[in-house]
Amino acid sequence: MRLARPVADGQPGVAAVEIEHFDADGVERQRDVVTVEEPLEIRVVHGTADERAESSVAVTMRTPGDDEALALGFLFTEGVITGFGDVAGIHADAEENVIDVELAPRVDYDARLHMRHVYTTSSCGVCGKASLDAVRVQVPDYAGSDAFAVEPAVLRALPAALRARQAEFLRTGGLHASAMFDPSGQIVGVAEDVGRHNALDKLVGRALAGGELPLHERGLLFSGRASFELIQKAAMAGCPFVAAIGPPSSLAVELAAEQRITLVGFLRDGQGNIYTLPHRLRREG
Repeated sequence: MRLARPVADGQPGVAAVEIEHFDADGVERQRDVVTVEEPLEIRVVHGTADERAESSVAVTMRTPGDDEALALGFLFTEGVITGFGDVAGIHADAEENVIDVELAPRVDYDARLHMRHVYTTSSCGVCGKASLDAVRVQVPDYAGSDAFAVEPAVLRALPAALRARQAEFLRTGGLHASAMFDPSGQIVGVAEDVGRHNALDKLVGRALAGGELPLHERGLLFSGRASFELIQKAAMAGCPFVAAIGPPSSLAVELAAEQRITLVGFLRDGQGNIYTLPHRLRREG
């Protein structure tokens, strides 16, 4: 069932629903809010100036809002575009849940390489890949910058700082978040989405449009686990430091080491585990 718009309190990512709440005192009808999850079809317009074509790249389940940044970040971290200059225009249709990204005529686009054959769900960003060979995209050789380092006390304070910035999560409890932070622990950007990979794509898309890539002097913080795809996207963005409140997967650890990314997991309750390249963690005292 598609929830009626306008959504709760004018927030595009939140919808109001009527529920039956039960507890020891009985059953009571109440109003609740839930996170919106809807499909977004990402399409690209490509080809020469004289002969243009349109191709559907993927359909991802996402939380509406910031769709242009999501599309830009997705196309960049998938290797479809290498910079904001590759984009000639963006046209979004929020009602139809479609966004068209027009590529500059000079961009060489191979639809067979980049098309995903099934839905990209909110929990999996790579399960829709046409082939396993396409999972590990070509990462630029700049991910291992050593210009970024933090102190343990800075890391320990990050989860609370992120929770304070997760406005919609506090309302519904149903969103993942990706945050960007500087060496002092200041969070300089947050994106939320029902899909953890979408949240990171939104963050990367904003940085791409703002001319902030590569992220040599920024760290990334994930509200959940660190998966292979999230580390791949971080590497594409040139980020040297990734911290996750949840655990990493074995492939995430392997890729982080390969791409010279410092990976911290289980960052909660005032502690954490360093899985790769600990030299970017300054020793206290």
